[in-house]
This record gives sequence, structure tokens and C-alpha cells, in this order.
Amino acid sequence: MGSTVTSTEPAPTATASSRPGYGQLLRTRGAWTFLLPGFAARQPFAMLTISIVLLVQHTTGSYGAAGATAAVTGVSMALFAPYSGRLADRYGQRAVLVPGVLAHTLAGLTLTALALAHAPLWALFAAAVPTGASVPQVGPMVRARWGVTLKDSPLMTTAAAFESVTDELTFVVGPLLATALCTTVTPAAGLVTEAALTLVGGGLLFAAQKRTQPSVTGDGHARVEHTSALRVPGVRVLIATFLGIGSVFGGMQVSLAAFTESIGEPGLNGVLYGTFAAGNMLSGVVCGAIAWKTAPQHRLLVGYTALALAASALWTAHSVPLLAALGLLVGMCIAPTLITGYTLVESLVPAGARTEAFTWLTGAVALGQAAAVTVAGQLEDRLWGGAGFLVPMAGTVLALLTLVALRSRLAARSHGRTVARGVGHRAHVTVD
Repeated sequence: MGSTVTSTEPAPTATASSRPGYGQLLRTRGAWTFLLPGFAARQPFAMLTISIVLLVQHTTGSYGAAGATAAVTGVSMALFAPYSGRLADRYGQRAVLVPGVLAHTLAGLTLTALALAHAPLWALFAAAVPTGASVPQVGPMVRARWGVTLKDSPLMTTAAAFESVTDELTFVVGPLLATALCTTVTPAAGLVTEAALTLVGGGLLFAAQKRTQPSVTGDGHARVEHTSALRVPGVRVLIATFLGIGSVFGGMQVSLAAFTESIGEPGLNGVLYGTFAAGNMLSGVVCGAIAWKTAPQHRLLVGYTALALAASALWTAHSVPLLAALGLLVGMCIAPTLITGYTLVESLVPAGARTEAFTWLTGAVALGQAAAVTVAGQLEDRLWGGAGFLVPMAGTVLALLTLVALRSRLAARSHGRTVARGVGHRAHVTVD
């Protein structure tokens, strides 16, 4: 039997506008208190994989061992991230971040010491598991904070675009910094710096911003029905679509490296992948500046169809200019699909499970990327040069078929009996 109560506590506000923009978004009250620490705290994640590869390759002399160790880290992160998000929704981001960054720092330093001691591969794997499992999920946590700060605001799509561009910038700066440290200081410098930045950025700066973190669903202030985000049908559809996006990242990383090596110009790998990343960033900026009138699920279908078509053409490219053009096109198709997927979470998932939902999507990209790297590498070794580009085609086409078949599950539904502190308007909700 329920009773009707009224939530009266105001939330941080954002000025609404029919044409939301980045300037307006960045003027949102309280935004900078978590944006700057959040950028610093997610930078180490972009350094982790390349730092492991460079260190382990230096100590073992094997790219295979280095790639396998990095893959173990990535898979562990993908599998454990959603549980970290669920705990953050239930007990608060700070309560999860502080012990998490301590564990990650210790695990990362242990992996570094084992590599330098020329430990056997199984020992590196054993250290790689907790290193990946404890990666702080700062990106999803920042997205969850935007959901609180911009409650019912048309700026949510702009915020999703801003986060996508921030992610891309992170993955441009992070690998460059890690590579510079490993090659000019010492091979262990990248992983040691990653551990230190995680501790300071995630454990001290970002976790200290308590005012903007989402309400805790298990803190006794209100009785809230907590449901795992994975039980929401639309989230499972989005996970499948994001796995396909991960296949693009992983497949292109391997295949571009193999292509440039085959033509005797390995230095072009960075140029081609940079072109791909530039397309992603450019379309993300544009997407966030548009006041969309079409429903997000329709935009996702259109955007993903374009992505699958563009990715399906990659394997036909046999020249640098054509591959650069196709890479730019594929990159331009990725950002809108990522942004729209993250935007749909706001309408599909109750507020008390959104951090978990974001981590499922982030983990799906990482898992798809890890699988694609492995498969694309095998195809390049066993078949013809450029066969690895079949992986992005297969991944996006399969994901598109899943999206088309299950598109009805992306329609917004009532979230049931929930009441959380920090709602920015007087709303009637029913609790037991």
C-alpha cells in the first residue's frame, strides 16, 4: 500500500534553452567542480593499455606477451566495471572511488615490479586482473553527475556530446604522454605515472566533490527500489550496439598498424588513426551543438546504419588517401551513435541505476575492442593484408541487426516507484 509524498529539495539548476550550446553548458552552476577533476581522473585510463604494452614488451621482448597482458587488463575492466557502477549507485561514488583507487594503485605498482623483475607471464596475468578490475569508472560517474545537475534540461544531449569529445581528447593526450614517458624516461614511467595520477585525480580530487554526486539509493534518506540496470531491456540493446562500436576501435587499431607496416610506412599509422579520431571529435562537437527534434532512438538507428555502411567499406581500401577518407567517415559516424546511446540512458534507466548503466556501456566498448584486437590480429596473420578490417564490418552489421530487431525496447518507460533526493522540482512519487 503506497502513500503520496512530495519531494521539495532543490537540485542544481541549469538554464534551459531551445538552442542549447557548449557555452551555456559550461556556465551550469557547479559543473566545473567535477569537470576539471574528472578530466584529470580519467586521463590515467587512456594511459594504461599503452603503458602496459611498452613496459612488458621491453622486459619480455615479445609483443604477444605485452598484448596478452594488456588484453587481460581490458577484459577484467569490462567485466568488473558494471559492479563498480552498481556499488556507486547504491553507496555513493566517493565510497567506491577511494578504496578503488587505492587498490588500483597497489595493483599497478605490483604489475610494474613484476615486469621489471622478469616474472613469468602467469604472474603478470595475475597482477593484470586486479589492475583492470579496479580501474576507476570516472567517465560514467561524470555522466551521472550531469544527469543530476541538468535534471530535465535540454542540455543533456549537449552534455553527452561534451563527454564524448572529452573522452576522445583524453585518448589523444594519454597515449602520447605515456609513450613519451616510456621512451624518454624509463619503460616503467608510464605505468608508475598512471598509478600516481589515478590516486591523486580519482582518489583525492574527484572523490572530494561530494555536492554534485548523485543521491545514494541505500543511505536511509528515502526508500528506493534499486534495480540493476542490466534488467532494463533497452540497456541490453545498447550494450549490443556498443560492442559493435568497440569492434571498430579494436579492428582499426590492428589493421591500420598492419596496413602501414605492409607498405613500409609504419609512421603513417599515427596519422591515419589520428584522422579517424579527428572525425570522431569533429562530429561530436557538431552533434552537441544541434537542437535535435527527432527522438533519440530514431537518431540511433540512422547513425548506426551509417556507421555500419562506412565500416563495411574499410576492407576495400588499398591506398593511404582512400583509407584516410574512409577512416574520417567512420570516425564521424561513431560520435553521434555514442552520444545518442548515452542520452537514451536518461530516459530508460532510473536515476538510482544510471552510473551502473553507463559503466555497462563503457565496458561493452572495452570488451568489443579487446575481442576485435584479438580476432583482427589473427585474420591479419592468417589471411591477406587488410583482412582485419572485416572485424569492424562484422561487428557493426551484427549490432545493427540486433538494434533493428529490438528497437522497440528503446522507448522510454516509467521507472516505477522511485524517489531520490535532489529532484529539481516538486514531483509526486509513490513509496511503500
